[in-house]
Amino acid sequence: MTTQLTRSGPETAPSGGRTPVRTVAVAVLAAVGVAALVAVVLHARRGAVADRIRNPAVDGAPRPVSPLWGRTDWITLHQIGTVVMMIALVAVVVVTWRRRPRHPVLLMVLVTTLLIWQDPIMNWAPYAVYNPRLWHWPETWPLVSLSPTVEPFLVVGYATFYMAPFFPAVWILRRIQARRPPGSFASRHPLVTLGALILAIGSVFDACLEIFLVRTQLYTYSQVIPFGSFAAGEWYQFPLIWESSLVTLVMIAAGVMLYRDDTGRTQAGRLAHRIVVLRAHPALGTFLVMFAVVNVAYFGYGAGFGLIRASKAATSVACPWPYPEAKVYDPNGFYEEAGQPGPFFPGIWSGWPSAQSGRPDVDPPADGGRCGDGDG
Repeated sequence: MTTQLTRSGPETAPSGGRTPVRTVAVAVLAAVGVAALVAVVLHARRGAVADRIRNPAVDGAPRPVSPLWGRTDWITLHQIGTVVMMIALVAVVVVTWRRRPRHPVLLMVLVTTLLIWQDPIMNWAPYAVYNPRLWHWPETWPLVSLSPTVEPFLVVGYATFYMAPFFPAVWILRRIQARRPPGSFASRHPLVTLGALILAIGSVFDACLEIFLVRTQLYTYSQVIPFGSFAAGEWYQFPLIWESSLVTLVMIAAGVMLYRDDTGRTQAGRLAHRIVVLRAHPALGTFLVMFAVVNVAYFGYGAGFGLIRASKAATSVACPWPYPEAKVYDPNGFYEEAGQPGPFFPGIWSGWPSAQSGRPDVDPPADGGRCGDGDG
């Protein structure tokens, strides 16, 4: 990461003393941060509050299964960790911006953080159900309500997730290029090589991280395709080959946009330079290109899971339903077919977005089914 932040190029301003523009930029970033903090404080919720998801028959937040190592404080630890991580990230960004304003890495941090506007949609697509005990936005807000249960605050840390694989991948790429002749594949096709490295590193990184988060009950994938999934049918099931491959689309897009060619210009900067109206504002152009490319990649991730939803191939449900204070998210009726006790709710997009006309009528199994005894 140090190499990328210290290397100069056409898109970075020269280092030096403070300038009015730099001071104003830092002030604006600080104001945005304070405004975001105030918004969080004013609108924070905890628990299944809205009638749309709340199970009125359950008081508190009992859990039918034990989290990893039997610890009951994972949610608190995750949220404290997110706060500490974001304070550290904001501090690094502000300090670095004062020294090297408009640096491409800093622009990408902003871009990947802004991806949270899509997060409710991308929770809906793969049946990612968050723990209602997390601090979250009001469940009734239009965009937020697309999430199966709640939309938590901790997704603000997306930048550290989506950008992390780029730094070891580009380090490995530079080492390969230095040790191979100029005509080697890595030198002739650096973007392809970088993409392949991010795919490999990102897939392993995502699998390890997400399986850990699911086991600590931060969230669950309520429905997965049995083939290629980890622990299919258990409450901690994880769509291994599907999630860990599709999510790298965003990682690869971010990494490729940050890759510098021999002239020191990033790929995002090169693309921005081709747009005539943006040539006079290279930093703005770089940011807009990054934003467009990374958001399209994230839509690609959602489209992949959207096809899985439409095909009804995600037939394995996480048993037992791990969050009984909330109604069971069962848009396809698979939970009821497996014997999971209700009440059920189909979510907001249970009609044509899911290639169906609402939640189907289902007859529960006479023998109680796989989920009926609550053993998982």
